[in-house]
Amino acid sequence: MRIVRLSSIPRKVIVLDPYSDALLVRSDRTNLLSHGLAAIDCSWENAEELFAVKIRAERRRLPDLLASNPVNYGVTGKLSTVEAFAAALIICGFHEQAHEILSKFKWGANFTTLNRISV
Repeated sequence: MRIVRLSSIPRKVIVLDPYSDALLVRSDRTNLLSHGLAAIDCSWENAEELFAVKIRAERRRLPDLLASNPVNYGVTGKLSTVEAFAAALIICGFHEQAHEILSKFKWGANFTTLNRISV
């Protein structure tokens, strides 16, 4: 994992974008393995404006999931960056890695319980 500027995200990286028309699916795993996954850490207050910026990458949205973070608990789609990243890993078959990052947060395990996902 590393921090990069929006302008330096490589073209073939999968960027988690809640406003994308394309849904992240299991077959995106190949691209994720080859080119990586990016999650943009920002406030939901600024999200729409931030994601309107032209990012030349493969944009994917997640299916409707419930947030377990304390700020947006139980709200559909308002995931924290960690929840979004973990969900993408689970969808692409990286259950152990998703469990590892969620385990760093008190509410992390509840994310999979709320969404009936096994890791």
